[in-house]
Amino acid sequence: MTNAGQVATAETTRIEDTALIFEGGGMRASLTSAMVVALLGAGLSFEWVAGISAGASNTVNYLSGDAWRARRSFVEFAADEQFGGLRYFARGQGMFNAEYIYQKAGGPNEALPFDWDSFQSSTGDMRIIGFNAESGDDVVWSKKDTPHIDDLMVRVRASSTMPGLMPPVHLNGHVYVDGAMGEDGGIALSQAQREGFEKFVIVLTQERTYRKAPQRFPAVYRGIFRKYPALADALLTRWKRYNETREQIFALEEEGKAHVFAPERMPVDNSTRDLSRLAAAHRMGLSQSRRELPEIREFVGMSGSAVSSSR
Repeated sequence: MTNAGQVATAETTRIEDTALIFEGGGMRASLTSAMVVALLGAGLSFEWVAGISAGASNTVNYLSGDAWRARRSFVEFAADEQFGGLRYFARGQGMFNAEYIYQKAGGPNEALPFDWDSFQSSTGDMRIIGFNAESGDDVVWSKKDTPHIDDLMVRVRASSTMPGLMPPVHLNGHVYVDGAMGEDGGIALSQAQREGFEKFVIVLTQERTYRKAPQRFPAVYRGIFRKYPALADALLTRWKRYNETREQIFALEEEGKAHVFAPERMPVDNSTRDLSRLAAAHRMGLSQSRRELPEIREFVGMSGSAVSSSR
């Protein structure tokens, strides 16, 4: 399936020695989804791609080669009446109507159709990370865990389930929420390192100067999540893990081991639904992504044993 909005791509360059990592951030991905569009347009095919939360959507859209869906997911789709809101929250469906967003809208002839055939046939593999609310452990899913589109979409949903704002996902006897509660605070650096990668292209959704602050009123969160104390602990300590991961990322950049895309300015927050603001954020992301493409090409090396070209 090819959508009319897909961009034409250059000859494909397969990149096997560099991990591509997408941070989450809700509707801030309106800006970073532009990196998906830019990479696809440039024909840069990373063979190992990881994403958490909204970064999981960027990951699967990238692997399916669908620039149209990458943009629509975080721009126009926010206008869909079933996208979410207070009435859905009051019904227990979440401030974001996750079942619709992830498990219905991606079907054929639905509002946000997912190119399952292209995803399956792509040579790249994925790592989507969720968080087990009961045990406090991360779970890592790859393509082998998703033989059917339903298997994929429920895991993208699980990775994206913001605690308190969306109902947790029950899957195979476990309860999952947003992977940002896990070891790296929302950026899958440790998983890439465990799998042997030493070079990284990392797409962040916060500006370089950003520092996450501790949650206020911890007793309130412990009360809300009293059924899941491991989740409460993870949520209340996430700020520290997140800031430490970013410090590691910028240190890797200084060492020449990472190309870091950090928005020059982030004009939206994780729940923005104003289409004009989301579209403006995407345009900003496109401009910055295209300016950084020459540096990314140089960073990954357009020749050598770890890079191969194909049509």
